[in-house]
Amino acid sequence: MANSVSKPRTKPAEERRNELMVSAERLFLKKGLEQTTIEEITSGAGVAKGTFYLHFSSKADVLEALRARFVQGVLDGVVAAVDGRRQEDWRGRLAAWSRACAAGYLDAAGLHHLAFVAAPPATREGLSRNILIDHLSELITAGTGANAWEVDDPGFTAVFLFNALHGVVHQPGVAETSSDRAELLRAIEAHFLRSLGLPAVG
Repeated sequence: MANSVSKPRTKPAEERRNELMVSAERLFLKKGLEQTTIEEITSGAGVAKGTFYLHFSSKADVLEALRARFVQGVLDGVVAAVDGRRQEDWRGRLAAWSRACAAGYLDAAGLHHLAFVAAPPATREGLSRNILIDHLSELITAGTGANAWEVDDPGFTAVFLFNALHGVVHQPGVAETSSDRAELLRAIEAHFLRSLGLPAVG
C-alpha cells in the first residue's frame, strides 16, 4: 500500500491574511472604509467571519496593514531600481531612487489616498520618519562618504526631498496622461539631482 501525502485542507495563515487584505483594499477603494463591513471583507476573501479576527482586530487594523504594505511595496521598487545601477554611479542611483519612489506613489494613488488622506494615521510621523526616508538617508550618507556630493545633514536632506516628492505627486490632476507622467518623473529627478549639486542632465 503506497503512502500518500495528504494536502492540507486549510491555506497558510499568511495567505489567508493576504486574501483578507486584498478583499479589504478592493472594498475600501470601491465603497470607503466606513461603508465596508467585515462580513463583506470575509465574503470577498472566501472565509468565515471568525477567520478575520484571527488576523485583524478591526477594519482600522486592516487599514494599518495596508499602509505598511503600501510603503514596503514602494520601497521594494526603489531598492530594485537603485540596485540596478552600478555601485559607483551615485548620480544614477539617486535619479533611480527619485523616479522609482514617485512611480510607486503614482501607481497606487488610490490606495495612498484611502490609507493616508481619506483615513489618515493618528500621527504624521511618517512624513519625518519611515522606511523610504531611512533608505534615502542611507543613500545620501553613502554618496557623501564616496565624495559624490557634499551634504551636511543627510537625514534632514532625506526628509526634505521625500516630502517635496510626496507633495508633488499628490497634487490634484497630476500625471493624468503618460506624457504628463514622464515629464513629472523627469522634473522630480532633476530637482533631486540639483538639490545635491549635481547636473540635471548627465
